[in-house]
Amino acid sequence: QVRLAESGGGLVQAGDSQRLSCAASGGTLGSYAMGWFRQFPGKGREFVACISRSGSSTVYADFVEGRFTISRDNAKNTVYLQMNRLKPEDTAVYSCAASVYRTPASPADYNYWGQGTQVTVSS
Repeated sequence: QVRLAESGGGLVQAGDSQRLSCAASGGTLGSYAMGWFRQFPGKGREFVACISRSGSSTVYADFVEGRFTISRDNAKNTVYLQMNRLKPEDTAVYSCAASVYRTPASPADYNYWGQGTQVTVSS
């Protein structure tokens, strides 16, 4: 069973950049498509981005507007989310997830989840 652990969250100011990491253990990350989701208090998970097993395909939510980049290093069993030009409305808990599908955008299509990391963007 794949275990995922996010890191890199914290408090930043609007306009700043932040990089989240998702490290996998107990399995080979390259066997899964990987996604990032975020969750606001009292709300369900919102799709942010996903990347195919090889990294050749990526999908982003519309709200990203070119500010975020998802990438992966299968040799390091790690997926990244580079977030630039952060806005206060990006404040949320960000979670990574692994899927046996190609580039799924629905949380229901993901098999394994990390615990999440809090990202807070101050104005």
